[in-house]
Amino acid sequence: MARNRFLAVVLLLLAGCAANAGVKPGTAVKPGIEVLRDRGFRGLEGKRVALLTNPSGVDSQLRSTVDILNAAEEVNLVALFAPEHGVRGNVYAGGKVESGVDETTGLPVHSLYGSTRQPTREMLKGIDVVVYDIQDVGSRSYTFISTLGLMMRTCAEMDIEVMVLDRPNPLGGRKVEGPYVQDGYHSFVGQYKIPYIYGLTVGELARLINEEGLNRGQDGRQEPRKCRLSVVPMQGWHRDMLFEDTGLPWVLPSPNIPYPQNAICYPCAGLAGEFTNYLNIGIGYTLPFGTFAAEWIDADELKARLDSYGLRGVAWRTIHYTPSSGSMAGKLLHGVQYYFTDYESATLTKLQFHVMQAVGELYEKNPFELSAGSLSMFDKVCGTNYVREVFGKSLKVRDIESYWDADTENFRSLSKKYYIYN
Repeated sequence: MARNRFLAVVLLLLAGCAANAGVKPGTAVKPGIEVLRDRGFRGLEGKRVALLTNPSGVDSQLRSTVDILNAAEEVNLVALFAPEHGVRGNVYAGGKVESGVDETTGLPVHSLYGSTRQPTREMLKGIDVVVYDIQDVGSRSYTFISTLGLMMRTCAEMDIEVMVLDRPNPLGGRKVEGPYVQDGYHSFVGQYKIPYIYGLTVGELARLINEEGLNRGQDGRQEPRKCRLSVVPMQGWHRDMLFEDTGLPWVLPSPNIPYPQNAICYPCAGLAGEFTNYLNIGIGYTLPFGTFAAEWIDADELKARLDSYGLRGVAWRTIHYTPSSGSMAGKLLHGVQYYFTDYESATLTKLQFHVMQAVGELYEKNPFELSAGSLSMFDKVCGTNYVREVFGKSLKVRDIESYWDADTENFRSLSKKYYIYN
């Protein structure tokens, strides 16, 4: 799809880290919840319905899927299931979600981010169909798709249908990057043997998981379970669309993804900040996942080194800021902010490795030797210890590049079988 480059650059300068997707006036995408409503809630009539959702489950007028289903005469909504952050988004990142009662509807809420992450048979007793409606972010390590998979497992065991209400992938439907999760490294942030960026909508991903036997549970060791799955597709979405192209409102699926640009930035920076913790990546400031900075960095020097790499589709600028929260709160940090000048040609996930390489060359700082973050979590998010062990020795992107790219073409070929959209 043709992009308006000038408009894109203006938008990026205003919004921070973002992909160059000029908003197309009049573009209208209907999310799955609206299509389901237009169909008269077909498939839910006469059934006891449970809903797994969070605040991002809304229609184009910001009406909650909880309230839509609860008010529909055709639907008997009897229970809610809460992923990370809770049904109403009132639990901060990593916080335990408690079971209880939803104050608005009076419905029971079962937590899937507390003492259990896979629903129990008791939680699903008497349920005929579980509806899933959460805005995906397009990266493997975000926990919502893991919660979906564990729900699918228990529903398969109990012969309960799962209905996924589809939503856009904010990264578009073309990007595929990163290695598969290797045996021994499956976890709640890497449950499936898929690339880190998978280029599918959540409905397409659910179909692939179900049909390819990828749903082996949180540890990746159980036998796969295939459930009765249906997907209510969007109308009007196609694979070249980023979220700004859809005309839909963005409701943050988690606190550090306040805008769709941050979903694009997340796989670009998360490994260099959240799990190594020697650089601030804009969390605690106004640009989550959009910067790389520290007190000891010379911003001009780092920008010059990154410019020298000639990375495709990305531009850098110097930035100086003081986070208001986090481990570097109150400190003046110096570093770089990045922009995409050609989103299609940019490689998102390698960006952070090039930054770590530049920081190593300039300041002789190796994040894997600083013990400032969780290296086991770094391995889980990468889906392997190979990246840490090899890249951690040399801090040269070239040493892991062939490994990082090895699975992408195979997955592209495999995933096309499950495309719902062109």
